[in-house]
Amino acid sequence: MSSRESSATNQQRGSADAPTPIENKPAPEESGLERGLKMRHIRFIALGSAIGTGLFYGSAAAIQTAGPIVLLAYILSGAAVFWVMRALGEMAIRHPVSGSFAKYATDYLGPFAGFITGWTFVFEMVTVAIADVTAFAVYMGFWFPGAPKWIWVCAVILFIAAINTRHVRVFGELEFWLSLIKVTAIIAMIAGGIALLVVGVSISDGSASGVSNLWTNGGIAPNGIAGFLACFTVVVFSFGGVETIGITAGEATDPNSSIPKAINTVPFRILLFYVGTLAVIMMLAPWTSITGDASPFVQIFDALGIPAAASILNIVVITAAVSAINADTFSAGRILYGLARDGHAPKVFTRVSRNGIPWMAVAVMCGALGIGAVLNAVMPDDVFAIAAALVTFATVWTWLMILASHIAMRRKMSKEEVQAARYRVPWWPVGPALAVAFMVMVIILLAWFPSSRIAITVGIAWLAILSFTYLMKLKRPQAAV
Repeated sequence: MSSRESSATNQQRGSADAPTPIENKPAPEESGLERGLKMRHIRFIALGSAIGTGLFYGSAAAIQTAGPIVLLAYILSGAAVFWVMRALGEMAIRHPVSGSFAKYATDYLGPFAGFITGWTFVFEMVTVAIADVTAFAVYMGFWFPGAPKWIWVCAVILFIAAINTRHVRVFGELEFWLSLIKVTAIIAMIAGGIALLVVGVSISDGSASGVSNLWTNGGIAPNGIAGFLACFTVVVFSFGGVETIGITAGEATDPNSSIPKAINTVPFRILLFYVGTLAVIMMLAPWTSITGDASPFVQIFDALGIPAAASILNIVVITAAVSAINADTFSAGRILYGLARDGHAPKVFTRVSRNGIPWMAVAVMCGALGIGAVLNAVMPDDVFAIAAALVTFATVWTWLMILASHIAMRRKMSKEEVQAARYRVPWWPVGPALAVAFMVMVIILLAWFPSSRIAITVGIAWLAILSFTYLMKLKRPQAAV
């Protein structure tokens, strides 16, 4: 604990047991990392993690599960994400550090919570990145069907390693342009879809287009309440990664300005892209025709008469996959750096290059992605489905810890400090409480439905392993100090 943190806590509660960070002042231990991320970088980094395979392919599974009412599921999930992001933003402005929510969990909930939260997020990023490198290999197979998948996995890992060991500005620039390509493609699809609706063109043979497609073909909720609830496990997977924006605080050139602005826009942009895209798709064709065998994006490009629609889409989804892997590697590396700084991981992860990059943390993350190459060589047909199923639990757990850390922080702040804060969570405490209830509901749903039960089973086993590791490897050395 730093003397600065102890002093702040003593002023508030007369005790140094629960450190409360000082607002707007980067921690001194952050001097090893360089602040090179600008506003436009930060805004697109979170989009890079959240807009990828979940939208381009995973959304088809959500539609099949729930029908048109899936739009409501995205709206409700987006509202919960909004409060998660605002809670994270309030903490990031108060104490902009790398390691972000793992550091906040340590400060406000205790070292054990920080250990669990940080390593669970690393697990989330590794797992989702394995899913994305697998998807990348599948996409490359469109042009090179005879090449083994593991070759493409190794190629993208080497590329990502090269980018993430350069100056953070290089990472930020690449992520900005990759995400911009994705966003442009989505906007073009929405605009093209609206144009097709206006002229009355359908993307499904023998079916009329129109708004009525949202409530015909079985109604707005054709699979009932069970289908509606089941789709949340897929929807939450799609939004996973937006919390990455909090990790950028430690390397933002102006976190007090850039973090709030980015957080305020990202949830609404994601909602626009997901809800807007899926609404247009389900108006252009009955939801029953969206089987996942062919991408709705390809169908729309084909209906617009765009040549080589499949190749254009393949470029877009490859860009989306590389962008997501890039952002995931950055995030996991910074969390590992923060864990090591707080004594929750080997100190080797605190090593920083001349460019201000925690290179060892990035190298280990890329090495972990090598598991994806092995899995694609051993069981190429099952890797993506298994990895995607495991991400949802880790995502929900991370969001829940962010909310819990924020609630604990607020309880330790004086009334004057809360009023003086320039960036606060709205509708306190009702909004955060509803978001917590939503996270608990998703965890229950993961356990309820057989298709997602593997996620809760592996998640509980993961938490048990972390708990045992903490007690055996970390608690005893700390007690001796």
